[in-house]
Amino acid sequence: MPSVTSKANPRYKALMARLRPGGARREATLLLGEKLIEVWAEVRQTTPGKRLRPTLWLRLEGTAPHPLEVALGVETVVLREALMRELAEAASPPGHALLVDLGPEPSGPLARRVIGAWGIQDPGNLGAILRSAAAFGFQEALLGPGCADAFHPKALRGSMGAAFLMPLRRVEALEPDPGRWYALEGGPGAVSLADADLSEPLRLWVGNEGHGWTGVELPEEVQRLAIPIQGVESLNAAVAAGVACYEVARRGR
Repeated sequence: MPSVTSKANPRYKALMARLRPGGARREATLLLGEKLIEVWAEVRQTTPGKRLRPTLWLRLEGTAPHPLEVALGVETVVLREALMRELAEAASPPGHALLVDLGPEPSGPLARRVIGAWGIQDPGNLGAILRSAAAFGFQEALLGPGCADAFHPKALRGSMGAAFLMPLRRVEALEPDPGRWYALEGGPGAVSLADADLSEPLRLWVGNEGHGWTGVELPEEVQRLAIPIQGVESLNAAVAAGVACYEVARRGR
């Protein structure tokens, strides 16, 4: 079994180069930790799960083999701790990681219940938004301009598998279809979450963490949606998305 112990190793350098591109240019990513790998393995035969194709298992030196190493039929490479730490960008490296190739983005009509993220810059926030959406029955995610890379390892950890549970695709503009389009933001003209028609087809958008939808010209078909709060100026983008997604699921039940 190959073992890599140095950053100068050609194989390690090729691995880092493959992981370097992000966003729309990303062709591969890492599933860090056996929990995340196992979540993907459970749904790998679904359409979103099939988008990720396993190519290489990475195991931390001194760590026992994982049953999926053999089941997936991919090569295993053992990495020394410093190299696994660098790959994971974490002080405590995972015992296992899986390199996967990314297939093409989905196309065609949108699902009945869609979450959208516009200018969400933090991978952890984006992952949390996707996680809430998946937990409350959303079936697809749209990523607008300025969004973090949903397949960045940090975003994947934050989503805890949401990127495997629903299709993700990038869009360059808000182009409303006949569904109900909402942009989470308070202020004049916004409809309260309690009064909004949240029936399907539904497209629920979350704006940038700092300035929301400031500077973005929303099409007239997109209604501003407010979550009533008191005592604070605003909610974190991921928290607001979670509240709204829960309300959608509650009414659906």
